[in-house]
Amino acid sequence: MNSDNFPMPARRLAAVATAAALTAAPLILSARPAHATGGHGHASAAVLRAGLDVSLLRHTTDVPLTLSLNEVQAPGDADRTALSARLDGVNQGRPFSVLRADVASARATATDERAESSVHLADAQLNVPGLPLLSLIEVGTVTARATCAAGEEPEAEANVLGAVTVLGKRTTLTAGGPTEMRVPGVGEVRLDLAEHRTTSGTAAATALRLKVSVNPLRLNVAEVTGTVTLAEASCETPAGEEEPTPGAAPESSEPAAPESASPEPEGSSEAPAPQVEPQGTQSNLAETGGSSATPYIAGGALTLLLLGGGAVRMARRRRG
Repeated sequence: MNSDNFPMPARRLAAVATAAALTAAPLILSARPAHATGGHGHASAAVLRAGLDVSLLRHTTDVPLTLSLNEVQAPGDADRTALSARLDGVNQGRPFSVLRADVASARATATDERAESSVHLADAQLNVPGLPLLSLIEVGTVTARATCAAGEEPEAEANVLGAVTVLGKRTTLTAGGPTEMRVPGVGEVRLDLAEHRTTSGTAAATALRLKVSVNPLRLNVAEVTGTVTLAEASCETPAGEEEPTPGAAPESSEPAAPESASPEPEGSSEAPAPQVEPQGTQSNLAETGGSSATPYIAGGALTLLLLGGGAVRMARRRRG
């Protein structure tokens, strides 16, 4: 009775164990991690950014004024030449001009090889609340550019060309340090000229940064303070392809070559096809599917084989 009921399950167990050992190991050995690819670079540009606090004389309150003109992120471009704003309690609620220019453009592009941004501003006039007839600053030509290319050092530059007038007074800006302009009964402006900075992977340039503190005492405005930036550009170098993790097998479209090849029969007219190694393929153990997990997989396969053999011997003993 034992020979009729138990041998068949034992044989099935042995067959299943053997098949699992023979099929599981090749499947696991052939698995390879996918390569992670890097993304595009990043670039941004803005013709104007303003962060001002406007203090109202009669209401004794501070009203924030946050503005930007032609602010773009890659990919993007803009060329508006005027900016106006409206504040409650200022200019009887009517909009007032903040910036007017003949040319005011911003561009930003980014690919997986290059990120770049640029700003061009020409014949611009900047105003703040409370000074409708007196410009905060007038400039001729202002430019900024930032370039980040893969495999190259990032670059940044900014320029202010032509005449510069601050609070109605013509002035000469120098790159050696900030320029301060004071007008009695109106206020003062501090200007930082043509700032640019680069790191191993980023670049940024600012043509003009103004620190403003004016007290016009007009149009219900007691004081205007804050910062205004003209022509700002920045970029970040594209990441490119990430390095494979240690022990991971690089992907390759070329199949692994067999350890030995049988000689061709005599009289064969077909010549063996030449083997061409794809560019970028490294000849090492990883191409054959080997990895740091190979010893553990081989040990598991051996255990399954031993279990199958034991089941076979048990079936034979029971049959005998």
